[in-house]
Amino acid sequence: MTGKSIVARVTSGSLVMQIGIGIVAGVALSQISPDTAKASMLLGDLFVRALKAVAPVLVLVLVASAIANRRVSHTSQMRPIVVMYLIGTASAALLAVTMSTLFPTTLALQVTEVTATAPQGIAEVLGGLLNKLVDNPVNAILTGNFIGILVWGVLLGIFLHHAADSTRQLLADTADAVTHIVRIVIRLAPIGIFGLVAGNLAETGLSALGGYAQILSVLLGSMLIMALLINPLIVWIKTRKNPYPLVLTALRESGVTAFFTRSSAANIPVNLALCERLDLEKDTYAVSIPLGATINMGGAAITITVLTLAATHTLGIHVDLATALLLSLVAALSACGASGVAGGSLLLIPLSCSLFGISNDIAMQVVAVGFVVSVLQDSAETALNSSTDVVFTAAVAGKQK
Repeated sequence: MTGKSIVARVTSGSLVMQIGIGIVAGVALSQISPDTAKASMLLGDLFVRALKAVAPVLVLVLVASAIANRRVSHTSQMRPIVVMYLIGTASAALLAVTMSTLFPTTLALQVTEVTATAPQGIAEVLGGLLNKLVDNPVNAILTGNFIGILVWGVLLGIFLHHAADSTRQLLADTADAVTHIVRIVIRLAPIGIFGLVAGNLAETGLSALGGYAQILSVLLGSMLIMALLINPLIVWIKTRKNPYPLVLTALRESGVTAFFTRSSAANIPVNLALCERLDLEKDTYAVSIPLGATINMGGAAITITVLTLAATHTLGIHVDLATALLLSLVAALSACGASGVAGGSLLLIPLSCSLFGISNDIAMQVVAVGFVVSVLQDSAETALNSSTDVVFTAAVAGKQK
């Protein structure tokens, strides 16, 4: 077998297998030559930037095209998907309360500088969310404001629905062209993930996480239970079919990429491509996937709840059932706005801590702990959030054959 044919077989083979090879190669390089591994981080950064660059344009044209050329099934399918998103996020918060109660964790809090500014209340979080609804479309694309992009995509689609056939066909052709560009970017995932793994391991390693093993165990354990038990249960209730083939496919083909890119926005093109391969209703997933990247935040709800309750355990604050349920509600609502807040879910922790009278100084120390464990926490959170978007969409938008 010639060298050329070997390369051809590798490049045309399973993307998941190629990503696996990239992960192994990245780990090996980080141990053999840390300096080279740090330099290879550029490959990972370029991959993530490419995904982030194409995602806003893809969402705008895909949503507008799907609605402009929509079929009757589209409207009826979005409602149950949104309901599943909300149920999933609320269930994640309740699971986190249960896990934190069963495995109470304390933190060694120290004064650590955190320069970012946390929101001061739910009103601020929701207000910021509403402001993004009326963003300028150009600014929304430039800043990756997917709430604003969705609004403009939906409005354009609605009013172009009655346009001339040639206009709607042009929109569909544009969406197809951007989709082809996305496919090219996604084929570069093995190289990008190789750079991310090698660079991150060479720079940080995992030894620093040893002192935070217990809080990490509760966080990652909760996310695993959510991904492998709660989400499948929600899907089974909806479909009455074995959910695990779908769940495992989403974790393998969406979750792995999201774990290493650590960006729900960057993983939108990956999820859209996966929905296409699963032969889902395009009219539905073109809207539900970018929407899920904004409001389907089960992983964020777990992070907010677990770290907040760790703070209460550290300070000896008793949390009764009613307050725990209130925390779940606050965490779920806050998590839906996590993608619009600088620093993501971690900077919403002071908001939850305020329910227990915990000062902002102490709460920001908890945030600092969150940034330390974010090497794994943020990766697992993004993988859970992003793969769940596909799982819930597929549960509703699968084509009946």
